[in-house]
Amino acid sequence: MDGDHVLLYLDQRRTFLIKVEAGKTFHTHKGFIKLDDIIGKEYGSTVLSSTGARFTVLRPLLRDYIMKAVRRTQITYPKDIALIIIFSGIGPGSQVAEAGTGTGALTTALAHFVRPNGRVYSYEVRGEFLETAEKNLKRAGLMEYVELKNKDITVGIDETGLDAVILDMATPWLVVPHAYKALKPCGTMVSFSPTIDQTLKTVEALKENGFIDIETVECLMRGMQVERGKTRPQTLMTAHTGYITFARKALEPTAGKGAKKADDF
Repeated sequence: MDGDHVLLYLDQRRTFLIKVEAGKTFHTHKGFIKLDDIIGKEYGSTVLSSTGARFTVLRPLLRDYIMKAVRRTQITYPKDIALIIIFSGIGPGSQVAEAGTGTGALTTALAHFVRPNGRVYSYEVRGEFLETAEKNLKRAGLMEYVELKNKDITVGIDETGLDAVILDMATPWLVVPHAYKALKPCGTMVSFSPTIDQTLKTVEALKENGFIDIETVECLMRGMQVERGKTRPQTLMTAHTGYITFARKALEPTAGKGAKKADDF
């Protein structure tokens, strides 16, 4: 376990993602923990802090690497990432272009699902964001499945034959023509936008550029307080974060290119 990352669990609200290194200590508001005390323990074991607080040593999950990423920007939440992954259809071996990278939260999830022989090509115009994303990807052990590109994807996509193009950026509609050229037939494009104006422009561009099966959804997640006699929805919830638009590449002209709509027949 020396050199690995672990999740120290105190309670549901207080968890710490740390790297275990021999001879070092980790300081918390509940006292410090000698990391030597963690080395050799099985996941699920308990370790005591200097004040006697009990921490459980857990193997980090993908959500831990995402939610505890070093941040320079707002991250994509797991609730949205889950839908993006499922609707995009990606899996082991998939070739994916992504923009913008930001702190690499979505990039981390994409890399996790395309491994061991897939690849994520992640475009970002700000070099300082790429530096942060690289640190987060390395911490999650996924950097080898990602190529970080300091480029403007609205100018063009270098790759072809892609399984998916996934966008989390301010002007996704400018990428739609490039995405059509870069995708395989039936490949998917997914766009995450916080405002409906961005979404509308993107949907219009998709219709005009040979995409079909276009769908936009919003994902809301509400936790539950579960306790005998007191079970109810939590007062606070992760509500609107953005609109997610999915589409697939068609080789025949769409209605937006002059083809007849189904209702015309």
